Amino acid sequence: MNLQPNDHPDDLKLVLEAALLAAVEPLTLADLKRMFEQESQPGLSGEVLRRALDELRGAWHGRGVELVQVADGWRFQTRAEMQPWLSRLKNEKPPRYSRAVLETLAIIAYRQPVTRGDIEDIRGVSVNPNIIKTLEERGWIEAIGHRDVPGRPALFGTTGHFLSDLGLVTLSELPPLEELGNLVTPDETALIPELRGELLDNDVPQTFGAVIEIVRVAPAPEIT
Repeated sequence: MNLQPNDHPDDLKLVLEAALLAAVEPLTLADLKRMFEQESQPGLSGEVLRRALDELRGAWHGRGVELVQVADGWRFQTRAEMQPWLSRLKNEKPPRYSRAVLETLAIIAYRQPVTRGDIEDIRGVSVNPNIIKTLEERGWIEAIGHRDVPGRPALFGTTGHFLSDLGLVTLSELPPLEELGNLVTPDETALIPELRGELLDNDVPQTFGAVIEIVRVAPAPEIT
């Protein structure tokens, strides 16, 4: 097969398809562009690559695997409705996260940047250092600065990896707090039973709605 992806759109889509299927992590446009750079040619433009990716996404529409754009780039992933069957192939159970971990993650996602003190004020209890460590090791949060107050506490925010795990591109795609408030009653902070199993039995929840518990009524931390 004599492929010429720089000159033929169909060949370009074949190469993109192969690269994305073989990739372990999402690939950015910059990653993909490097494949087509040559000494005598500048390579393909971002516009050409985006058009090819959109056409490739359309070609996979309705199949068990879909091409999606997330915060970290482009990737192929199995469709959500495939999970009940695919989960039976796993020999190891995915990590299980406590309610405290998920509450902390939700607060950081919706109130960022926040300090540990902010999180404690919202949850009403102290934050175990292991909770922050767990979320950092999972790659979902990171220290993005320090508040200019005595002690200069670290300010935490979510990462691009967090958004990618949720299948999102930007934070603006997170469901509105008002919408998520309907998931729990005003006097209940526990996860809805139907959602708890889905959230804890799957490595990555399909929507962030299953994570939200108490932040819907919490005031935003004061930024100083």
